[in-house]
Amino acid sequence: MELEKAEKSKGNQNEKDFDAKAEFAKLVGSRSGGVYLPPARLRALQEAASSDKSSPEYQRLSWDALRKSITGIVNRVNIINIKEVVPEMFAENLIRGRGLFARSIMKAQAASLPFTPVFAALVAIINTKLPQVGELLLTRLISQFRRAFKRNDKIVCHSATTFIAHLVNQAVAHEIIALQIIVLLVERPTDDSIEIAVGFMREVGAFLAEISPKANATVFERFRAVLNEGSISQRVQYMIEVLMQVRKDKYKDNPILPEGLDLVEEDEQITHEIQLEQDLQVQEGLNVFKFDPDYFKNEERYKEIKAEILGEGSDEESGSDESSDESDEEVAETKEGIEDRTETNLVNLRRTIYLTIMNALNYEEAVHKLLKVQLEEGKEIELVNMIIECCSQERSYATFYGLIGERFSKLNRVWTDCLEAAFRNYYSTIHRYETNRLRNIARFFGHLLATDSISWVVLESVKMNEDDTTSSSRIFVKILMNEMMESMGLKTLAERFKDPEVKHACQGMFPVDIPKNTRFAINYFTSIGLGVITEDMREYLKVCPSHT
Repeated sequence: MELEKAEKSKGNQNEKDFDAKAEFAKLVGSRSGGVYLPPARLRALQEAASSDKSSPEYQRLSWDALRKSITGIVNRVNIINIKEVVPEMFAENLIRGRGLFARSIMKAQAASLPFTPVFAALVAIINTKLPQVGELLLTRLISQFRRAFKRNDKIVCHSATTFIAHLVNQAVAHEIIALQIIVLLVERPTDDSIEIAVGFMREVGAFLAEISPKANATVFERFRAVLNEGSISQRVQYMIEVLMQVRKDKYKDNPILPEGLDLVEEDEQITHEIQLEQDLQVQEGLNVFKFDPDYFKNEERYKEIKAEILGEGSDEESGSDESSDESDEEVAETKEGIEDRTETNLVNLRRTIYLTIMNALNYEEAVHKLLKVQLEEGKEIELVNMIIECCSQERSYATFYGLIGERFSKLNRVWTDCLEAAFRNYYSTIHRYETNRLRNIARFFGHLLATDSISWVVLESVKMNEDDTTSSSRIFVKILMNEMMESMGLKTLAERFKDPEVKHACQGMFPVDIPKNTRFAINYFTSIGLGVITEDMREYLKVCPSHT
């Protein structure tokens, strides 16, 4: 009986292996590799592939995953999330997938021309680190334009020239290619060629007027000549007249770089000088899967490039790689030195938190993403401090940060403790901050206190007397109290200060020990419009000895 079971299970296993191999044969034999795969079939493929990571099947699956990932990232980029999308794009192997990237972004741009400036900005950023990617895309766009121009395909010509125009604006392409294209289009004018030329000049005209004013003037002289010849239809003549007016208005609706897309420093720009008539290598072979005998070596090489681009610390990985050549003690000393002296992990953590906050659309998304950040035990205070630092850097206080703090405090007691510790720390060092940052921090904590996100016991840190306060701390308390009053109302605020626990914690804030301190506190709170909360101190002054 046991023998039968063993043979049966063995037979099932052989059948399973056979099925997986058969599925792989179908996939490798398919032309696109992008068809829908049922989950069971996909699992079979992955299982068989994972058994041998050096096999063509495994590389084929990773190639398909790379193609889908690049396409997905390209399709969702916009002005708002471009800074978040760029690290995701660099995380993919763009050297191996540069053909996929070029094909994907050209297809996306042709389908949505208004997003061309965004796609060009994405290419400009990638081009600063991986110029071969930008060069390949530009080469393919020029080749596409030449083919479309010969075939008189106006739609493809328009999309290609629009993309090239914005790559010129982003300094990925040299302005010579823009001038060569415009000369070609107006040399033998037809309705279609002039229409494309007008659209092209609207996109790149502001750049040419600034960089090559003489050449730009020559182009417009040619437009005037075409207008005077009258060889084109009235519709296209009107388009030229509109372009002339756009030029007079200094391209106010077609700036060189739209707001939010000037993301590359001038000294980091890499400009490709590709001529319109030169031989072009479009490298169509990069679009299709090919087996790479050095696959793992190339993947590791790109990991190093990615770490350098994104500024990721690869100390642990390098330590493990060097362990064969070094003793464990040397590796441990190296790691210890890095951690103690440069705090690389802490810097990277702060950068991650900052980028996460800056790229969030609303406070709920920010909290959701921040909770996914990997924090070492005891480092929770770093996240809280970064939230407050980001808040303080804003020109004016944004409720967005107060809502983030409120949500965190209500998620777990750990965050509440961190926020309370942060209050004590910031109050003790508030004199270090300029007025604007001080105001934002005060309003942040005012929001937390008004919503009971942190305990009012933290106010025990405030000692309202002449010796224990500075001008900065007094401004801080004023803004803090005003924020609480606006949120709660003066009556509710006064009642809360009468609560026994709060009253005990606020003994230093409302001193009834020395008449001098009491008078100081009364005068202070009355001057900021909170005289109603000074009743107990006034009663104390009536019964206390007259001497100070």
